[in-house]
Amino acid sequence: VQLQASGGGLVQPGGSLTLSCAVSGFTFDYYTIAWFRQAPGKEREGVSCITESDGRPYSIDSVKGRFTISRDNAKNTVYLQMNSLKPEDTAVYSCASRRGSLRTLVAAHYDYWGQGTQVTVSS
Repeated sequence: VQLQASGGGLVQPGGSLTLSCAVSGFTFDYYTIAWFRQAPGKEREGVSCITESDGRPYSIDSVKGRFTISRDNAKNTVYLQMNSLKPEDTAVYSCASRRGSLRTLVAAHYDYWGQGTQVTVSS
């Protein structure tokens, strides 16, 4: 099982980035995928998740209206479109997977994790 996150980088406040999480090694349609982030000195925080095949999204309040999670089941990939980025969005972003349709952002509910990708929002 592999989850490969990519797309991070340095962006100015107000800018946009799209993160990708490419998944292999299991039946993608059966799994809920989530994005988590961890800033220096802070605990890991769940950001957004999207359920198996029907693709119901859920995001935390601080990113609603700015971040959009989506999935392409044909490409086994989940995307996190991040707009209107703020300095407080700076963190290492990781994707994780769990079997089933529970919409949860509790890290302990996820079985497989990918490596992180750094997002830095700074002028």
